[in-house]
Amino acid sequence: MIKTSPVYKKALLSTALAFGLVTSGVGLAANQKNALPEIGVVASSAISLDKEIQIGDVLMRQLRGQAPIINDPLLDEYIQDLGNRLVAQADNVKFPFEFFLLNSADINAFAFFGGHVGVHTGLIYNARNESELASVLAHEVSHVTQRHIARSIAAQQKSSPLQLASALGGILLALANPEAGIAAISAGSAASAQASINYTRQNEKEADSIGIRILAQAGFDPNGASDFFGTLVEKYRLKSRTPAFLLTHPLPESRVADARTRAASYKTGRIAPSLSFHLAKSRILARYYATPEYNINYFETSLERDSYTFKAAAEYGLALAYLADKQNEKAGDLIDSLLQKDPRNLFYLDTYTDVALETGRVQDAIDKLTAQAVLTPRNRVITLNLANALVKNKEFDQAVRLLKDYLLVEPENMLAHQILSDAYAESQNKLEMHQTKAEVYALAASYPRAIDELHSAYNYAGTQNIEKQRIRARIEQFRAFQTRLESL
Repeated sequence: MIKTSPVYKKALLSTALAFGLVTSGVGLAANQKNALPEIGVVASSAISLDKEIQIGDVLMRQLRGQAPIINDPLLDEYIQDLGNRLVAQADNVKFPFEFFLLNSADINAFAFFGGHVGVHTGLIYNARNESELASVLAHEVSHVTQRHIARSIAAQQKSSPLQLASALGGILLALANPEAGIAAISAGSAASAQASINYTRQNEKEADSIGIRILAQAGFDPNGASDFFGTLVEKYRLKSRTPAFLLTHPLPESRVADARTRAASYKTGRIAPSLSFHLAKSRILARYYATPEYNINYFETSLERDSYTFKAAAEYGLALAYLADKQNEKAGDLIDSLLQKDPRNLFYLDTYTDVALETGRVQDAIDKLTAQAVLTPRNRVITLNLANALVKNKEFDQAVRLLKDYLLVEPENMLAHQILSDAYAESQNKLEMHQTKAEVYALAASYPRAIDELHSAYNYAGTQNIEKQRIRARIEQFRAFQTRLESL
C-alpha cells in the first residue's frame, strides 16, 4: 500500500446521501407529489447537464479536502470496476461515473451531481456477497441516470425559488457538516415536508426498479437488493441507532417485498462468489478497521476453523496483518505463496511491493511491477506502486515520466500528484514540486493554498519566461475556479 502524508486533516465525520438530503428537505406542491417528470425535459429546465457536471466537480473537490476519502489504488480499482459493470447496463448515461470510497464504518452510499457515487467502507464490509454490494451501487447509479436531484429541483422551482436556493446551499453545507446541512434544508411547513417525503419515496421506488434491472443485466443476483434490505432490517431491529443507509433511503416493509417481486421476474442462475470482493473485505478490515493483533488472531482463527469463503482472502488478510505488525518474513511467505497460484492478482502484487520495500528489496519490486506494467499499462495499482518504488530507488526521472503519462489519462488522481510531488522534492526540483503541490491543493478546492504554491514556483522559474507565463495563466485559472466555487 502506498503511503503518503495527507495534505489536509479530515474534518467530515460522516457524509449523508446528497440526493436524500435534497429531497427530504425541499417542499413540493401537494398536487405535484405523484408526478414523475420526463427525464431530461423538466429536469433540464432547472439545471443543465453542463451545470450539473460543474456542481459535481465542485462538490467532489470539497469532499477531497474535508471527507475521509481513501486514496487506496486497490480498493479504488475494485469499486470503479464493479461500478462500471453496472453503468454499462444503464440507460441515459450522460457522463462518466466516478466511484470512490470513504473510510467510515457506516453502512451507506450516496450519489450526487455529475455521476459521483460515494461508498462507505462499512457497506462493503457488511455486505455478505458481491450481489448485495452491487445492488446498492445499481440503486445509486439509477438516482444519477434518472437525474433525481435535478428533477426535485425542477419541482421545487415551481413552488418557491427561494427554497430552491436554500436547498442548493444545504447540499454544500451538508457535505461539510451533516447536522447543520440537514437543519438548513429541513426548514419549512409540515405540509411541504410531507409532500417532499412522498416524492422521495417515489424516487426511491423508481431507483429500486431500475437498479434491479441493471443488477440482473450485469450478471448479478437480482435478489441482492431484497437480501441486503432484509439483512439491514434484521441487524438493526433491536438497536436504537438506525444505519445511515436507512436514514437516507426510507425503507417501509413493502419495499423489501416489492424488491423480491421485481427480482422474481428475472431468470437467475448460480452466481459464483467473487474472490475480489472478499479480498476487498479482508483489506478493509486489515488496513482500516482493527489493530494488527486483533487481525492476526481473526484471520488465523478463520484459517484454523475453515470459516471463510475463500482461503486465499483469509491468507491475504493475514499477510496484511503480519505486515502491519512488522512480521515481514511471515507476510512475505504468505504473499509469495499466493502469487505462485495467481501471479497477476493486483491485491497480491501490491502487498508484495510493500513487503519488498519494507525489507530493502526495492529492485525486486521494480522488476516484478515492470513486467506486469507491460501487460497492463496505465493500470492504477501497478503504475502508482511502480512509481512509488522508483522514487524510493531514487530513479526520479523514470518515476516522473511514468506519472506524467498516467496523469494524461487520470488527471484528477490525487495520489499520483502526491507521488509526483515527492519525486520532485527528492530530486530537489523546487519549481515542479511547487507546481505539482498546487494541483494537489486545487483537487481539494483549496485554491488560495494552490495559488500560494504557484507563487513559490514562480520564484524558482528564474529566467524561464515561458514557464512564468504558464504559471501566471494557471494562477488566473485558479482564481476563476475560486470565484465559480463562491458563486455556486
